[in-house]
Amino acid sequence: MTRLTLAIDAMGGDFGPCVTVPAALQALASHSQLQLLLIGDPAAITPLLAKADSAVKGRLQVIPAESVIASDARPSQAIRHSRGSSMRIALELVKEGKAQACVSAGNTGALMGLAKLLLKPLDGIERPALTTVLPHQQRGNTLVLDLGANVESDSAMLVQFAIMGAVMAEEVLAIERPRVALLNIGQEETKGLNSIREAAEQLRASPQINYIGYLEGNDLLTGKTDVLVCDGFVGNVTLKTLEGVVRMFLSLLKSSGEGKKRAWWMKLLERWIKKRLAKRFGHLNPDQYNGACLLGLRGTVIKSHGAANQRAFAAAIEQAEQAVRRQVPERIAARLKAVLARSD
Repeated sequence: MTRLTLAIDAMGGDFGPCVTVPAALQALASHSQLQLLLIGDPAAITPLLAKADSAVKGRLQVIPAESVIASDARPSQAIRHSRGSSMRIALELVKEGKAQACVSAGNTGALMGLAKLLLKPLDGIERPALTTVLPHQQRGNTLVLDLGANVESDSAMLVQFAIMGAVMAEEVLAIERPRVALLNIGQEETKGLNSIREAAEQLRASPQINYIGYLEGNDLLTGKTDVLVCDGFVGNVTLKTLEGVVRMFLSLLKSSGEGKKRAWWMKLLERWIKKRLAKRFGHLNPDQYNGACLLGLRGTVIKSHGAANQRAFAAAIEQAEQAVRRQVPERIAARLKAVLARSD
């Protein structure tokens, strides 16, 4: 296994270095061939490295940054004033070949804009899309995009998302002829926005895409499709609603029955049921699949949730490592070129 280097925006997200630095140390401890570049304020980062193992610290470098892009900053304004920021420096390191991927929990719009500006989209892609892999009840995975990179998407963009998602599912998830569906308010062909109906018409006419039609939100975790396509507004709301419900469910498993007097056999039965449920649904914990890949770029960029904890941010770093090792951009570019050529 060859050594690889990732650039980490240590200042991004709701908690900054308090989360990103411990997560980085966790990732380094788990992967001996991993090197990390932590970009941010050395005064905030260095104290958090004091107790780290010397062998781990030897594969970590702190790169100073002058500023941080605020999470609530307007993307256009943030991009104009991004020079010297931790996010921009992390992306520049990827552009210069000093790192193979960038991980940031910072401002999504700014990350999208800067990544497109610095790394450039692949040929045939108008705008990159945020995508993640969600586990479903059949113990498989569904790839969902877009999750917020593009609030509005026309039919051409939705078709591009479908192609990228299908290619990623086939090349990376090893799903032969992956099923592709459009997220809609109903399964009837007459329902939905014009952009969705027009995209559906184009996908039905494309023999290179295994298009299966519309799916509603309640089918997200059923395993009925391998790739689910939507615009960024709908995708972001859908994902965050799902994560909120899953977190509430898992928290109820931990807290139900606390403080109540019960017979010993009822407590034993309740503990057994909670353990079974946690084992059955624990894989849906959002912390385990945090990190959305900006698909469609010439480099690898992973967007972590802004509110990610240490475990979740470490999962985003893990996803970046896997994307680099599996050569996601290169595989997407090669397959995308072939698919678009056959579509001409």
